Amino acid sequence: MSRADIKQKLRNHNVQPTVQRLDVAEVLLQKPQHLSADQIIDVLRRNGSRISKATVYNSLNIFSKNGLIKEISVASGRKYYDSTTHAHHHFYHVETGELIDIPLEKVGIMTIPRLPRGTEQEGVEVVIRVRTKRV
Repeated sequence: MSRADIKQKLRNHNVQPTVQRLDVAEVLLQKPQHLSADQIIDVLRRNGSRISKATVYNSLNIFSKNGLIKEISVASGRKYYDSTTHAHHHFYHVETGELIDIPLEKVGIMTIPRLPRGTEQEGVEVVIRVRTKRV
């Protein structure tokens, strides 16, 4: 995806394409992947960027709020950002931190409890935590 394509994608999601946002989007949107903010910062710094951590987090929050990426919480204080936005589920390897996509149709949910009063369902995402099998 070219920088011009990324710029247009940001605009299509009502995100003002600043230089810093373009830099962050360029790292995350190049392919289907799951990255933490720290991983994105590491890539940017290796490429010579001096972007602040706060700017990366702010950009990711704006991207998520506007549907450009999905935010996945896997543990308390541990988030990944997913460049694939269509509905799907994940395996999360607790030892390696790897997230693996699971197609939506591979997980079945029989029933969903009654929603709290005054709410509506926004979606259902399943994260299955796995670890290396102990022998």
